[in-house]
Amino acid sequence: MEKKSQTKFVLKISRVSEKGIIPKRATNGSAGMDLHAAIDENVVLKPGERVFIKCGIAISLPEGYAAFIFPRSGLGVKHGITLSNCVGVIDSDYRGEIGVGLYNLSSDEYTIKPNDRIAQMVVMPVCMVETEEVETLDETERGTGGFGSTGK
Repeated sequence: MEKKSQTKFVLKISRVSEKGIIPKRATNGSAGMDLHAAIDENVVLKPGERVFIKCGIAISLPEGYAAFIFPRSGLGVKHGITLSNCVGVIDSDYRGEIGVGLYNLSSDEYTIKPNDRIAQMVVMPVCMVETEEVETLDETERGTGGFGSTGK
């Protein structure tokens, strides 16, 4: 398989708190960079509870890119901890502190400790589109069929 060249740029990251940890990819093949909890003390997340955890960093993205915050698979699979908004989106013009909303889906308490890895951030290109209102849309084979219309 031929390797395609990828657009690369340097992501500028600023600590906005002394507790902020600069995220990095764990391996060369990692898509995401771990985000860490920039907290002073443990935070106990009870079953069914939501909490907002600051990461102590801000980033500068070029236009045409966004950073997407995803759950860490280990936290979700092993402990039932996921993001309260499913996926976080950081727009290219946002310069504030990054924070993560966490939600406990399990029946057990979960303790978030200072510096814990709580989510992962993936930077991706975004198609910047203009919109146009039209009376009708083009026809397709599928048409308006949705939610299981193509089979199991």
